[in-house]
Amino acid sequence: MEQNLDESVSRRPPTDGRTGEPILRSQPGYYPGYSTLAQQNFWDQATRAVVNQRVHDVPPIRFFTASETEIMGLICEHVIPQTDRVSSARIPILPFIDERLFQRHGPGYRFEDMPPDGEAYRRGLQAIERMAQKSLGRDFKELTWLEQERLLKSIHDGQPLAGAEEIWKSLPIHRYWALLVTDCIDVYYAHPLAWDEIGFGGPAYPRAYTRLERGEPEPWEVEEERYEWKAPADCLSDDKESRVATHRHHPAAGQGGTH
Repeated sequence: MEQNLDESVSRRPPTDGRTGEPILRSQPGYYPGYSTLAQQNFWDQATRAVVNQRVHDVPPIRFFTASETEIMGLICEHVIPQTDRVSSARIPILPFIDERLFQRHGPGYRFEDMPPDGEAYRRGLQAIERMAQKSLGRDFKELTWLEQERLLKSIHDGQPLAGAEEIWKSLPIHRYWALLVTDCIDVYYAHPLAWDEIGFGGPAYPRAYTRLERGEPEPWEVEEERYEWKAPADCLSDDKESRVATHRHHPAAGQGGTH
């Protein structure tokens, strides 16, 4: 579900904190010019194949239906916005989540009050659509960006909008949100374009890291160059509030799970 920036529901890019101009780059982040893939000749063959597959072999959508794909595509863009990236440099999150669900791959455990991941996703998307229709009078994809943000934030806060009460009785809302966000994060930061963004040196085998003290970069890395930026006005994320909500709704790791 790739769309150009001007074709989006809103999806405004962040702005430069000094000039107020939109930030749209082929390589976001604080490490300009850094390229993990430029180091691939130092990796072993198996590592090189795995990393390149993530770039060049984006899997087709096989698990989600067409309507579910539309909703999930929007949700992924809310969870990890990529409006500061030009379209050709955006990381495909949804296809890899879809592949995991289609292949029924999982972490090897499941919480006792949660259905299998595939079923959890379908129930959650059904709940989101019902909430949009009942509380806001339109399908989720027809809502404004800010309305979508508020609906998703209600799930994050554990206080969902009206319309899907029966679904949330059988699908713990905080676990559903954690599943969704974790999958998005796992896919995003497994991609070498995200490694470029955060200055991650990439696989260290067999070359290894050599500068293990004083935070100095390796010879193949670049120095950090920070810049000021502001999130779009229709973004509801707030760092302090997020930490409080996470502490309140998410139980300690390992509690209530079955193996």
